Amino acid sequence: MKVMVVLGHPNTESFNHAIAAAAVRALEANGHEVLFHDLYAEGFDPVLTQAEYAEAEVSDPVVKAQCDEVAAAGGLVIVHPNWWGQPPAVVKGWVDRVLRYGVAYLFKEEDGGEIGVGLLLGRRTLVLNTCMTPEDVDRAHYGDPLENMWKNCVFAFCGVTDFHRRYFRMVQAVSQEARQGMLDEVKATIDQLFPAGA
Repeated sequence: MKVMVVLGHPNTESFNHAIAAAAVRALEANGHEVLFHDLYAEGFDPVLTQAEYAEAEVSDPVVKAQCDEVAAAGGLVIVHPNWWGQPPAVVKGWVDRVLRYGVAYLFKEEDGGEIGVGLLLGRRTLVLNTCMTPEDVDRAHYGDPLENMWKNCVFAFCGVTDFHRRYFRMVQAVSQEARQGMLDEVKATIDQLFPAGA
């Protein structure tokens, strides 16, 4: 299976990079073809311009290549931190520019209105997030906006029903042993969702 892995964190020494590397290793060990993109390292431009917004076909070769990869991939893995209850801007821009009309969804006319039709049917999707907020604080004050964004606003709209997410908390404050346990969980999750032979 082709699996697209998208990483959004500017610090190459971050735990997000360690998570992404663990996911890629596990996917490759299970025999999958990994389409990996470190958005910061690649200098991905997150700005959707007016001209690109109006295009029927993507003219930017970088965006076009990633649109083609999304269309061809049987699975998606997204890795990023929780910043202000949102992904970093480069990841949101990736959504705007790559999960675009005609690639991830269409609209059809029905009963006098437009109905969204997801095109990413059959994709298994995993989002891996980190944050520095304890779970009890999140529950009391913030909820989980990333869950709603990825599960409902993005992937359900794009036709994904096989959605999974893991949240790794307090990653800057835990021991190396605890971090290794988190990376072991990443591998176990990949092995479960993207096993060899799938």
